[in-house]
Amino acid sequence: MKWVMRAMAVATMATCAGGAWAQKGETVKIGWIDPLSGLMAAVGTNQLKTFQLLAEDFNKKNASGVKFEIIPLDNKLSPQETTAALRSAMDQGARYVTQGNGSGPALAIIDALEKHNSRNKGKEVLYLNYAAVDPDLTNSKCSYWHFRLDADTSMKMEALTTYMKDVPEIKKVYLFNQNYSHGQQVSKYAKDMLKKKRPDVQIVGDDFAPLAQVRDFAPYVAKIKQSGADTVITGNWGSDLALLLKAANDAGLNDVKFYTYYAFGAGAPTAMGAQSDGKVYVVGYGHYNMGPPIQPLMAEFRKKFNDDLTQSSIYHVFALLDAAFVKAGTTDPLKVAATLEGMKIKSFNGEVEMRKTDHQLQQGLYITKWEKAGGKYPYDAENTGYTFVPVKYYEPYVASTPTSCQMKRPS
Repeated sequence: MKWVMRAMAVATMATCAGGAWAQKGETVKIGWIDPLSGLMAAVGTNQLKTFQLLAEDFNKKNASGVKFEIIPLDNKLSPQETTAALRSAMDQGARYVTQGNGSGPALAIIDALEKHNSRNKGKEVLYLNYAAVDPDLTNSKCSYWHFRLDADTSMKMEALTTYMKDVPEIKKVYLFNQNYSHGQQVSKYAKDMLKKKRPDVQIVGDDFAPLAQVRDFAPYVAKIKQSGADTVITGNWGSDLALLLKAANDAGLNDVKFYTYYAFGAGAPTAMGAQSDGKVYVVGYGHYNMGPPIQPLMAEFRKKFNDDLTQSSIYHVFALLDAAFVKAGTTDPLKVAATLEGMKIKSFNGEVEMRKTDHQLQQGLYITKWEKAGGKYPYDAENTGYTFVPVKYYEPYVASTPTSCQMKRPS
């Protein structure tokens, strides 16, 4: 594979410079901190399996010669449990931690590491965020010890509204989101960006539901129907999205399009099925039919777990760490953090760059639409016979948003 050859070439050059392979044979422990219980357990379980599969895959052929080991810890989607899980990860020798579900837990990790790393020189821990997308995490709350590998809420909304701007059928939009920072940001950015790009569009609803608590979304769907909306924008994820889409289909909400962030996630494809054909869109860094290096991994994941690999941002955790270990010639988090800043690698969605100013990965984004699988796009999501088909790709500069981060770097 080309990407393997590229990584090996980097390793060879670094070896010639006398820096690489100092870490060969080392075990790099990564503390995985996300929900394995509660309503979002299915999401967390899928992501943990993805980490385990990718660790196994990278252990066979990574350029730096390290062995990745995943330490799974259930945070029950709670910031308090997250802090306890972080301590447990560090006690078990993890100097890298990763998390993705919920910006509250993400902020808990950032706060804890700011304190820990300032007090424990030489024992620093680095946080790789693969899915918590609140823009504040790389703006007012930015931290040297935090690197975000997903596109943030504002970046995704930039791409989504750029696409929606050219869809004249969109006239009445209902905003429906989870009532926490990410959902509130989706609502805010949707209103701001639609006002600039499509001032003719009417916002006919702006509603919030408690995170991971609602089991019946029928009352919310009734309000959407009553509003006369032709379009729903939602940042919901996990059961909060799957149950919303199921309720919409059950209510016969046939003339309403859903523009989502996470309809590829566990449970959502089954909830959509044939009834949602052509009605649901996703903005994201990838899709089900990407080609290598992701496609072979998805096939292996399905064969092993009879499930879909949905969170391909996890690939960037290993690809970026591996490249940084090679370049730095060490797995020391302090030196690896400095190496990650400004790093560029060729990935499954084009060239990606870890922006130095705020540690926000810059990457291309896709708009995809739920359609029958087949032809160029054969991947069958959750055995529904349907898939997400790319309808538009935006280069990184299109969705890139400015940052207010004032990064405090260690002296």
